[in-house]
Amino acid sequence: MKTITRDNTPSTSGMLHDSEDVLNKVSSSAHAVVNSIAGAADEAASRAKPAIDQVAAMAHQAVDKAAGAAAPTVDWLTEQGESINASQKQLVAQTRDYVSTNPLKAVGIAVVAGFLLSHLIRR
Repeated sequence: MKTITRDNTPSTSGMLHDSEDVLNKVSSSAHAVVNSIAGAADEAASRAKPAIDQVAAMAHQAVDKAAGAAAPTVDWLTEQGESINASQKQLVAQTRDYVSTNPLKAVGIAVVAGFLLSHLIRR
């Protein structure tokens, strides 16, 4: 995940590409496992080759269906991450503005919050 060092908030601009890469790698790995199992089974039972090929083809189809079903979920999660990132930036900006306009109030709130947290942690 990429970060912007100016305000230490994560950026999701590369998440969609990274998510697709991960999905493709997982799918490729699953296909490699299916091929490996089919190859091992093929060596062990050369007479059952048509059945093994059929099972391997079905397994490949299942992997493709699973990857296809996961793609919309990855897209949705990426969108939610971008939305949360935008909300976080807005909250930080609002807090910065509040502290700038009310510095004494902000220090008082911070002192009270620190006191309450220390009291809760000691228990």
